[in-house]
Amino acid sequence: MHIPACETRQLELTPFVQALEAANRPSPNYDVSKWLYVPNVYSEYRYILGTRGERPLICIGINPSTAAPDALDNTLKSVERVALFNGFDSFLMFNVYAQRATNPDDMEQTYNPQLHQENLKAFDYALSLDRSGAPAVWAAWGTIIEKRPYLPGCVRDMIQVGKARGAAWYSAGKRSKKGHPHHPLYLSKTSVLEPFDVEGYLDAL
Repeated sequence: MHIPACETRQLELTPFVQALEAANRPSPNYDVSKWLYVPNVYSEYRYILGTRGERPLICIGINPSTAAPDALDNTLKSVERVALFNGFDSFLMFNVYAQRATNPDDMEQTYNPQLHQENLKAFDYALSLDRSGAPAVWAAWGTIIEKRPYLPGCVRDMIQVGKARGAAWYSAGKRSKKGHPHHPLYLSKTSVLEPFDVEGYLDAL
């Protein structure tokens, strides 16, 4: 379990670019040739966690929990299985909001604009790692997006970043009655990605 120690405004945030530089240097804790982990130490927030490759599937959850390199939780194990089944050589776990909290109810009530902006820089970088010219973004947040009123707006900002990179959005599994994309945890490893109209979905919320 990870319960936030404080609001992220009280933290001295490491800018994404600086955190990425550290994440690309050798680590005594994991193989950096396999893993991308930004920041590269366990902290109150996480920008990116995943494996390195030429064609990553970028999975979007709401906020990070306790997973780390070589210590994936069940959600990320499912993400990796679905990515490989759908023909991707790697996966990147990204989140609408970067604050780490095992229980989404523990997320801060109001969002931190600085953390959000650094998270958007991280998203742009994740998109840039795809060599196909059409990065695949898997919306996989379930109903948790209803937990905080600022979350849909964060997704809209991500959509704009994605447009500049030619991103294609997908979902997997049955969507909820409100159209929420299925969470990865209980998906079959043979789940197929389907095109997802993320803007139409947000407009209907």
